[in-house]
Amino acid sequence: MENYEIVLAYFNNADKPVSAGQIATATGIDRKEVDKIMAKLKKEEKIVSPKVCYWEIKK
Repeated sequence: MENYEIVLAYFNNADKPVSAGQIATATGIDRKEVDKIMAKLKKEEKIVSPKVCYWEIKK
């Protein structure tokens, strides 16, 4: 599975908003890579930010 799919799956399974740091720690993916993937997910409008620095899957 690609890193993009891993991060997307993490968002789908999260029961609350998460930060990029939490994703990096939980998945073992480099933080800079997580930031790039999250930027792509934001551009695709797949994630939204309910509060500063925390993100969740768009419902």
